[in-house]
Amino acid sequence: MKTNAQTSVSICKQTLLAGLWRENPVFRLLLGMCPTLAVTAAVKPALTMGLCVIFVLLCSNIVVSLMRHLLKPHLRILMFTLTIATFVTIADLFLQAYFPTMSETLGPYVPLIIVNCIIICRAEACASKNGLAVSIIDALSMGAGFTLALCILASIREILSTGALWEIKIMPDIFTPWTAMRMPVGAFITLGLLLALVNAITVRKPKSAAQ
Repeated sequence: MKTNAQTSVSICKQTLLAGLWRENPVFRLLLGMCPTLAVTAAVKPALTMGLCVIFVLLCSNIVVSLMRHLLKPHLRILMFTLTIATFVTIADLFLQAYFPTMSETLGPYVPLIIVNCIIICRAEACASKNGLAVSIIDALSMGAGFTLALCILASIREILSTGALWEIKIMPDIFTPWTAMRMPVGAFITLGLLLALVNAITVRKPKSAAQ
């Protein structure tokens, strides 16, 4: 009994840490690249997108996990898509009703969560094969990892393009904003440098362990 409990705790812990680093959707799996590049010019839209993804991922994982024994192989992708679309619609309508300015800023990228590879990937790889607890932890882990990656990318771009963070000026008056950081080229350059940094850290760890 104690062994089973320890095993469950270990699985939950591994699942929680996976999305934050080992299998981070953006930095390690390169999933969800469209919103990663499109909505990270500033922290506010990046955080909003991340929270929407967490909501959709959590709700869809719960539903898929609960109906996993009823899924038919030839219908599972259809069921995943319909489930995800339902919660994306809820998130999109919520933003339109209560945060219209942010909804306009994000544009079509909230509805495009329906085809976000992260959501479908977790439904297929985790929720359809595991119980409710593991599915919830997986959703929170992957969603938090995605949101963290977006916020890191957006923070760098916003500071360099405006001299501010969360629309609060933090750079001295002598600082000259980098206009390119607001543009798509800024997103590609920043993401590329962050991926290089993550890869360097990942490669160094095994070498250190071997020594």
